[in-house]
Amino acid sequence: MFSDFGFPLRDCGNDSAIEIANEVSPIWTSPLRSQWKIEKYMMTANEIRQKFLDFFKSKNHSVIASDSVVPKDDPTVLFTTAGMQQFKRQFLGHIDGFTRAATSQKCLRTDDLDQVGVTAFHHTFFEMLGNFSFGDYFKKEAIEWAWEFLTQVLKISPEKLWVSVYKEDDEAKRIWRDHIKIPENRIVALGDKSNFWPSNAKLNGPNGPCGPCSEIFFDYGVNPNCDKNDQCDPDCSCGRFSEIWNLVFTQFNRKDGGVLEPLPNKNIDTGMGLERLVAVIQGKKTNYDTDLFMPIREAIRSEICRDAIQLGNRDELVIADHIRAIVFAISDGVIPSNKERGSVVKRLINDSTNLVLSAGETTPSIYKLVPATIEVFKLQYPEIVGKKNDLMSLIQKTEEAFIQVRKERLPEFKLKYPVAETAEERGKLYFMYHDTYGLPISTICGTVIKDLATTEQQNEENLVFYHKLMKEQQDRARASSKMMGDVFVDTELQMDVPKTDFVGYTHLSAKAKLLKIFINDKEVQEASEGDMVKIVLDKTPFYAESGGQIGDSGHLLTGVAKIDIVDTKKLNDVYIHAGKVIEGIVRAGDPIHAEVDATRRLSIMRNHTATHILQAALRRILGTHVQQQGSLVAEDRLRFDFTHPSAITPEQKVQIEEFVNQSVKAGDTVVKKEMAIEEAKTLGALSFFAEKYGAKVRVISIGNFSKEFCGGTHLDSTSQIEKFKLTSEGAVAQGIRRVEAKTGDFATQFEAEQKRLETEKLQREKEKTLQKKQAKRRFEEIKADLDDLIKKAKTFGTSKILAEEFTNVEMEDLRKIADLIKQKEKSSIILLATKSNAGAYFLAAITDDLNSKGINANEIIKDVTQNFKGNGGGRPQIAQAGIADPTQLTAALAKAQELATQKLKAKNV
Repeated sequence: MFSDFGFPLRDCGNDSAIEIANEVSPIWTSPLRSQWKIEKYMMTANEIRQKFLDFFKSKNHSVIASDSVVPKDDPTVLFTTAGMQQFKRQFLGHIDGFTRAATSQKCLRTDDLDQVGVTAFHHTFFEMLGNFSFGDYFKKEAIEWAWEFLTQVLKISPEKLWVSVYKEDDEAKRIWRDHIKIPENRIVALGDKSNFWPSNAKLNGPNGPCGPCSEIFFDYGVNPNCDKNDQCDPDCSCGRFSEIWNLVFTQFNRKDGGVLEPLPNKNIDTGMGLERLVAVIQGKKTNYDTDLFMPIREAIRSEICRDAIQLGNRDELVIADHIRAIVFAISDGVIPSNKERGSVVKRLINDSTNLVLSAGETTPSIYKLVPATIEVFKLQYPEIVGKKNDLMSLIQKTEEAFIQVRKERLPEFKLKYPVAETAEERGKLYFMYHDTYGLPISTICGTVIKDLATTEQQNEENLVFYHKLMKEQQDRARASSKMMGDVFVDTELQMDVPKTDFVGYTHLSAKAKLLKIFINDKEVQEASEGDMVKIVLDKTPFYAESGGQIGDSGHLLTGVAKIDIVDTKKLNDVYIHAGKVIEGIVRAGDPIHAEVDATRRLSIMRNHTATHILQAALRRILGTHVQQQGSLVAEDRLRFDFTHPSAITPEQKVQIEEFVNQSVKAGDTVVKKEMAIEEAKTLGALSFFAEKYGAKVRVISIGNFSKEFCGGTHLDSTSQIEKFKLTSEGAVAQGIRRVEAKTGDFATQFEAEQKRLETEKLQREKEKTLQKKQAKRRFEEIKADLDDLIKKAKTFGTSKILAEEFTNVEMEDLRKIADLIKQKEKSSIILLATKSNAGAYFLAAITDDLNSKGINANEIIKDVTQNFKGNGGGRPQIAQAGIADPTQLTAALAKAQELATQKLKAKNV
């Protein structure tokens, strides 16, 4: 039984439209706020997601857990944007245990931020349901199963489904028409932009795996506002059709010139947005009216929209969208900051907070939506439940910081804006206050129009230059970043390369075979002395940078060649050894002796094992709220970022150091064991939430106080650490602290250097104290002889010129001496100079009577410095200068005396 919309036994009332969406993605039912209701016979989002995974499990697919929204070991993209990203290696032909997979993948995209809350379907965070085949089944099965799931499992009316195919893909069209029996008038053939993946790849690239795709659309029914009438089809943007599933048939490898070479193993990559599917099944025409959003929207209304605070409909939708992305990004290890991923999360928080502030709120409030967001997702992602307090605290602190910035910078902007004379200057001002201080551009535009009476036209002219500056900055960032946004960047380093066999846990050397050589990321067959190379082996003892631990260095040796390896990294479990050929010629296929720098590795292991003890110490002394937010394990130091609301006190630092060093002294055994992930969790092993772990995990246990998931290299006993020393502590973000430390010889060297610096400091303080005593004594001597000094002055009528040079007198004391002389001689020009190890200086002071007659101390100083390469200045009554060449001080003083004499004569004094 189906409703008029084709929903299987669903509530199909006219309560699901959003006002703004009518403008871009027209919805022709009642444009009212929805009254959210999921009837007992409706499927929830959790049920729909599980039905999808269960269905493909029944088709012999391995159900794989969602990857983090921050791709592990993939520097090419900011965030996970598609379900296939975690299977890059399998798509490139390297099969690890399964050829069929199904996932519900957490994704985060920011390409369409301006469309969020405007259309019914654009989001920053969303879940992508996907089924994948790696050289196993192909088009027929992918199409059959997609149709079976939608029509038989979810019971969507077949009459409500349309499909598109690539215009040259006759095979897919034939399957839909002849096998699935879809009427030909509901099969639409589209071109390279819509139905080839990547879009327009044939013409524009990139090189790599690609192929045609077929999309499945749900038909909401004829839109009376559509001007195409009966000709409306899924290529129309009127809003009648919602794309719910994209089936990509990866069957080609694109090469230079747009050449499409058939892949030996053809793959299937499908993606179905959970939010869109749920909207269809729950009888809603906007994702925001489903149970994936409405609990959050209700929290917005109860937690934020109170008293006089009222949000517009779009503002409510934007906040509901953004909080989901914020929660999952932070939960997966992204800390709000000013760089790359962190800047995205910070912007989402700031933009959401700004909407509430613009509605009249004055305090943080977005953080209050975290519990409702967790409630929506806790069944599928239970790991976020225990992070509630940390999430709320971090978001609240970020909001507080933004509120303070807004409070300080917006008034400042209002003062500077009227001074800017051109659109270009005003555009630069927009850019600075948005990019540097984080003010949303919408707030800036609203301020100039509402508060500064700027016309819409002038604002648009300003925005032209603002957007120009933003694009230039984005281009610079893109050029300097590895994050190119293409999921198959660097494929040349991975093509046809098997997973590297890592033996470095137990061996520091190994015999291996050289598989590939790259120079400037281009594969070559040989390399000779002086070449900078990247080497891929079949087996390696070199640890590749991962989990905060830096990569190993060492040597690769053949019978005739030697390569110095300076770093080791990995891409999808392929280890890449970067270095320089020191001697000889090395060729692909050569047998290799790989040897890790043992001394450096030992230092790294000291720091890694110490990091685990450090985390235990922090949790013991500061509290169990401490959670790892990032780390660096290097040869000479370790760095550990963690959640904590305030600075560590000196007493706590002492306790932390003592805890670690007690373990070092005790010589606790470091146990490394591989086990099932569920067993590890049962044992209480800590995991870093930004990492994704497989079914088997490696657990490092130290004494009875530390158990952690960890794939890094470690010592056998804590006694090998030798010594642990904290070197610094500070804040890196709101609610995030960072400590740095050293171990072993590096700790000893640090302590020795600190002791040396302390000794030098004490010595300098002693010398400074002695100098002050000497200066004081010298001043008292001069003060006692002041009358004799005045007697040396030359008299000009009723005025005097006193010039005197001293040694080892501070400038401060010269000023005091000048003041004392002025008290005794009411009409005088005082010229004093001093020479010491610090340099040569002189001072000119004029009594008030002479100053009133136009004699200016600053003029005398400037005239002297022009002749003797000095710098200085001051006021008409007193000025001072330094002389570059101390041997010229006497001559400079004489020149000053000459100038003073001329000025007295000129004034007829």
